[in-house]
Order: sequence, then C-alpha cells, then structure tokens
Amino acid sequence: MTELSGKPDCCWVASAPETAFPQLAGTQECGVVIVGAGIVGLTTALSLLEAGRSVVVLEARQVGRQVTGRSSAKITAQHSLIYRDLIDTAGPDIAKAYADANRTGIAHIRERVETLRIDCDCEPKSAFTYICDPGRRDDIRAEAEAATALGFDVRVLDQAPLPFATAGALEFRDQAQFNPARYLVGLATAVQTRGGRIYEHSPAIDFDRSGRWSIGTAQGQVMADHVVVATNITVQSPVGYANRTQPRCHVVMAFRTDRPEAVDGMFISIDDPTHSIRTGRDADGPLILTLGPRFNTGQDGDVARRFRELEDWTRAHLPVGEAAWRWCNEDYDTPDRMPYVGQPDAGESPGFHVATGFNGWGISNGTAAGLTIAQEIATGSRPWGRLYQPDRPAPKDFHQNGDSQSLVDDVAQIAPGEGGVIVRGDEKIAVWRDEGGGLHAVSASCTHKGCTVTWNNADRTWDCPCHGSMFERDGNVIHGPARKPLPPREI
Repeated sequence: MTELSGKPDCCWVASAPETAFPQLAGTQECGVVIVGAGIVGLTTALSLLEAGRSVVVLEARQVGRQVTGRSSAKITAQHSLIYRDLIDTAGPDIAKAYADANRTGIAHIRERVETLRIDCDCEPKSAFTYICDPGRRDDIRAEAEAATALGFDVRVLDQAPLPFATAGALEFRDQAQFNPARYLVGLATAVQTRGGRIYEHSPAIDFDRSGRWSIGTAQGQVMADHVVVATNITVQSPVGYANRTQPRCHVVMAFRTDRPEAVDGMFISIDDPTHSIRTGRDADGPLILTLGPRFNTGQDGDVARRFRELEDWTRAHLPVGEAAWRWCNEDYDTPDRMPYVGQPDAGESPGFHVATGFNGWGISNGTAAGLTIAQEIATGSRPWGRLYQPDRPAPKDFHQNGDSQSLVDDVAQIAPGEGGVIVRGDEKIAVWRDEGGGLHAVSASCTHKGCTVTWNNADRTWDCPCHGSMFERDGNVIHGPARKPLPPREI
C-alpha cells in the first residue's frame, strides 16, 4: 500500500457542520429542480426562491462535500493570465463581460456571507500571479495592461510577497478566501429556511420530459417545469459536453504552520510546473495549503507520486510542519477557458439548463453561473449576454481520451491496498486487494461510455481516463458523468 503524508480528507469538509437533509421518497412537485448542491446549484436555488419560484435540490451525496467543497476556495477574478488571452481570442466585449460576471460573483458571495451570517472564515486577501522565470515578465505586464483596461485594481511587483525568490508578480487587490464547505452549508440552510426542499443521498438517475420534466431517483421522482444540472460535468444534457471539455485533476496538501503570516495572500504561479498557495485553518489551527499542477483524470498511473512531489516542493519553499491533510479534486477545462451555462437547446429541450467547464475557477464563475441561470428562468434574459453561451462549438481535437494505466497480467501483482485491471476473456475487471489480502472486484468498464478505468493509488478510487467519472473502490459513483455504479464481478 502506498504510504503518504497527511490524512486523506479535505480540511474544509472535515471542519464543516454535518448536514442531515432527508433522502427523496415519493413524488414531489416544484417549479425548478436542481441537480447538484454545489455553489452553482445552491446559488441558483436561493436566487430563484427569492424570485418567488418553488425549488427542489437533489444532491447525490452530501451538501458541500464534493467538488466545490474540496476546491482551493479563492474568491477571485484573477484567473491566472486570462484577460489578455480573452481580449485577443474572444474580443474585448466578451472579456469585459467575463470580468464583470466574476466581479459580480465575488460581490454576491460577500453579500451572502454578511447578510446570512455564514461562519466560513471569509477574509479579504489579494490574489497574486507570480513568476520565477524572468523571461515571463512581459507576460505579467501584458496581463496587467489588459486587467487595468477592464477595470481591475492591479499592480505589477518586482517580487511576490512570498518567503522564496520570485521574478515578479501581478497583484489583484480586494479579493477574498473562505472555507467553501461551510459556505455551502450556510447557503443550504438559507434555501431550506426560505421554503426550498433539499434531498441528500438522492442521485438523479432518470431524466424524462412529457410536457413537464420528470427527474427520477432510486426512491422517488420530482416533477418540474425547469431542470438545472449543476453537477461539475453534466450527467445529462441534450448537447454532449463530455467531448467539449477535458477532465483534469490536481492534488492538494494542507500543512501545519507556526508562520501563517509568511503567506499573506493567494498565489498561483504561471511557470511550469505550476503551484498554487493560500492559507486556511481547521479545528487545530492555521494551515498553509499548496496545490500541484493539473493532470488529466485517470491518465496517471501513479497519483501518489504527485503528492510526494508536492510535499517536497512545499517543504523546500514554505515554512511548514506536519502534513495535516491531502486530497485530489477534479474540474473540467474548456477550449476557450469559459464555462458553458444556460439552455443548450431551448427548442428540443426547453427548460433544461446546464453549468459546466469551470477551468479550475468555479467559485466566482460558479456563483455568476447560478445567477445567470436564475435570471434566465425568472425573467427570460441573461445578465451578460452571450458570455457562457452553452451551445457554442468546441474544436473536435480538444478532448483527449486516455487508456487505463492499471492493466496487470495477474491479480498476484496487486499488493495489499492497491488495485489493478485484469483481462478475463472479453471483459476487463477492476480488482482491489484489501490490507488483509482479500480481493474485491467490479467491472472495469465505466458506466458512462465504457472506457476502462484507472486505479488512483492515492485516493483509492477508480477514475475514468476518458470523461472523468470517479468511483469508490466498491464501484459506487462519486461523481459523473456516470450515473450508475460499476457492477460487481467474481474473481
């Protein structure tokens, strides 16, 4: 079994209040059913309730404990070097709309934290893009010029305020950070207080439309005029997003520190390999968090190596002590760095809304997406025009499928605590060996499109190298696009 530093859990989730929303049973009626209780789903739900709509939220697991709750949780419109790129590729109008949407998202989060009195460690911080390569100073200056033209308060620095040498940085002032899991629990409480109905452990399995939408779970169904699929990648859509996006992961570690003031801000490098840094806290005190470079989901056969590399880098650069927490998180990239949000096909599937492809910047973008969908449903208009347009095309060669990285010749090659994929006849079988030597097997064919899964030797999950579905060791779905578990198999 691969030994790694830190508890295999997310510090935000571990310190969030427990939730106990019921499981859906029977039939419910509402105006809008929202699938997914992340930042998009709950922002949409609360906004629609305030607009007088009736809302049901279906969450496959628990509120705040999936992708949003495991994010780096930077409340910022500084998304690495994006504004020069958007101006050059999408035009100044779209770039301005993107800036405005994300500024609105930031302001909305701050307002919710204050008015709802959400205890989520929200605090103002500057956001910095930094370089260690002096050859990239022109990139920093070009981004500063673009950001200034779009109305941001920025400044170029010769040195990032970090305890190691850098070659420059771009600072976005008046940004913020928080505990995202606690924020989502606060939003969910407000949704329930305002009459919204939230159901946990209620994954949406069936999507049907005959006059109205019918969303089925294992124990019940919801009838609604509108459905919002806010599940990181869409688990259902009239337009296929699995091939318009690229699933990718990054590893995160949180370390104890006696010097949290050494990292005064939120930081992301643009040199390869990239690293992201911020501070936080859990029940035992302050933390410094670091994130490693992204990699395509299911296409790395040794994710544990990435944690070891991240720990080595962190200890070489930052004043940290014990590794307290470690986890992987996943997001989906798009070719033009902007999400898909809204009705992808209003003619064929009226009232069907999606939000996906946040490119690692889902806090401000996700909030803006929720506000977009809520306004689209409530008024029929979109606040930022064609920004986030959900039916825009993608290059056919953007999405890259991969192959399983876990094929073994025999189960004897699988060590305790590890997994591998064997071939038996025409079938591939995913096998995990527990610490006592017992073998556990499920089908290795992802229930989304049939790709052969890869064993994640850090999280001990089965990850799809094609479209990013993740499954627990026993085959149960962690998140889609797959909606059904990997069925059990005999060895």
